[in-house]
Amino acid sequence: MKPVSQPITNEVVYREACKKFLPTTRQEMQWCGWDELDVLLINGDAYVDHPTFGIPCLGRWLEKLGLRVGIISQPKWKDGSIDSLLVMGRPRLFVGVSSGTVDSMINNYTANKKKRSDDMYSEGGVGGKRPDYASVVYSGMARKAFPGTPVVVGGVEVSLRRLAHYDYWQNRIRPSILTELDAEFIVFGMGERTIEMIVEQFKLAEQEIGGPLTLGHEATTRALDYIKTQRGIAYCSSKDHARQLEPRLSIPSFDEVRDDKRKFAKAAYFIEYEASPYNGKRLVQYHGSRAAVVNPPALPLTTEQMDSVYEMPFTKEQHPMYKNRIPAADMIRFSVNSVRGCYGGCSFCAITLHQGRIVQSRSTDSLLKEVEGLNKVPGFKGIVSDIGGPTANMYKTSCKSAEIQSKCRKLSCVHPKVCPQLQHDHTPQIDLLRKAKKIPGIRKIHIASGLRYDLALSDKKAGHEYLRELIAHHVGGHLKVAPEHLDEEVLHLMKKPGLQNFDEFVSYFKEVSEDVGKEQYVVPYFISGFPGTTHEKMEKVYDYMKDKGWNLQQVQAFIPTPMTLATAMYWTGINPMGMKPLYIAKDWKDRKIQQALLQPHKPEHREIIREYERAKRIQEKTGGVKKDFGTCDTRTPVALRNKNKDRFKSGRSVVDVPKKKLGPKLHLDSR
Repeated sequence: MKPVSQPITNEVVYREACKKFLPTTRQEMQWCGWDELDVLLINGDAYVDHPTFGIPCLGRWLEKLGLRVGIISQPKWKDGSIDSLLVMGRPRLFVGVSSGTVDSMINNYTANKKKRSDDMYSEGGVGGKRPDYASVVYSGMARKAFPGTPVVVGGVEVSLRRLAHYDYWQNRIRPSILTELDAEFIVFGMGERTIEMIVEQFKLAEQEIGGPLTLGHEATTRALDYIKTQRGIAYCSSKDHARQLEPRLSIPSFDEVRDDKRKFAKAAYFIEYEASPYNGKRLVQYHGSRAAVVNPPALPLTTEQMDSVYEMPFTKEQHPMYKNRIPAADMIRFSVNSVRGCYGGCSFCAITLHQGRIVQSRSTDSLLKEVEGLNKVPGFKGIVSDIGGPTANMYKTSCKSAEIQSKCRKLSCVHPKVCPQLQHDHTPQIDLLRKAKKIPGIRKIHIASGLRYDLALSDKKAGHEYLRELIAHHVGGHLKVAPEHLDEEVLHLMKKPGLQNFDEFVSYFKEVSEDVGKEQYVVPYFISGFPGTTHEKMEKVYDYMKDKGWNLQQVQAFIPTPMTLATAMYWTGINPMGMKPLYIAKDWKDRKIQQALLQPHKPEHREIIREYERAKRIQEKTGGVKKDFGTCDTRTPVALRNKNKDRFKSGRSVVDVPKKKLGPKLHLDSR
């Protein structure tokens, strides 16, 4: 007898679509055949099943470990209700919490501290769907909803706030987030290795208890005590307990860094200096009678482990429950992660404190398999939006010596110059791109990750060949690069390459683009208001742009991200790498002047620059300023290009990008 086929209805289609994701409701649990969860994950982003998003990636990893995992995204919090957390019941092992892909305050506010109305990680791009300091709010909700269940917090927000830090939005030093969370401990950095260890310990405790983990039970206590000795874990303890830990490095206490800016700068340097997983020490910071204890970072993943993470069955789509598109989902839907980590060590960048400075690469076979698999993703039209990670061109680059790497304490492998021990041959990247573009169904591969042109230019073996391959075949109309500034002193504070590298790259980009007959552009990112940037130093960028006839379309005001060295500079007015004083543009008027100097062609900036010039002329007459700024050139962009047409055969600037070619801007796990 033939089985009776089920009629295809909207309900059937929706059910089958949901079954490709981790469950988000009791109904979806039942479709999976589950009556309870092992782990419940709370996510500050809308649910997108893509490895770029932390909670969905962690959920898949836990699924791979054999656990039943549910996800609740953007739970309702405004009315103090916990009902949205209770829909799938109490999990047997633990509740995992994350604020989302970025720090909730960066997500919720602009550089000018204005509330954002948009959110690239929410349905429809609408803001306001996650609370400020979301990790603290969500952990409190989880504890209230499941008082006897362990709560574990991870993600970028807690990674960057694990010790006392300057909070730009409150303009004060906040204590370690460990003292504010309602959780047993946090997982900082990338969590696959750490969470595997946690699951192993919690499952042993579960077997001994014979049921769900319960705080206070002897087996749960033993598991927690063991976990707190492991890499990638930070927790809050009593001061007496912390004093018994060996080895440890005690950094200036919360009271000290709150009240003494020099001690804050000193602590910031220690945090960065001890960030290596191979030689970083356990850090202890006292907060009155309590202590924040931060163990050394987790070891980086091997190539095989990286492959196993990214080869999990991601749909690369948003959950079917959403009626409107999630902007971030569309931006990364057809992208492929090739690396993690960055050894650039830029002082404003949070990657070192989260992903780490050890670059971890996937195998070429794994990457080609994923590129080929994009043909099966609905909506794919043959265009791969990116193959990269924190940077575009660190694939399969590493320290030449494991012994040296285990002892090295340098904060950057490429500043002030590329380390001679760094193996940065670009040949593997060239081979990867050439093989990927030959895969049937692949029409074009774009490189959207930021390019370290200094790294490519220093590679005498294959650097220029890589750049030619990139410029000729993998630029989607425009290529992002990040010179950030042009003054040598500021660039040194940023740990970025000098102007000579930038000029050489732009010249080569233009040459290759003309050779292959393509109209394409460089999109250089510059930062205004960076610590150490006086108005005179920003004028160097202004003068350079005016001389070239360039009009920058995308710039950003410096936002002090918690725990970075640049943020320490901003708060203290001191360079932690040498303890010398710095000028800081904190006043609103000064910040606007520096923004205007980066984009003088904007109508709203012209009056700001005229007023700045008038003030400078008055100072010059009184002997206050020696340098003559001159008159702001307020001619139209067309006139400026005609002035410089002898520089470019095409009569256009390679950085004067038409707005229709700019595309959206999205920062994932970045500064």
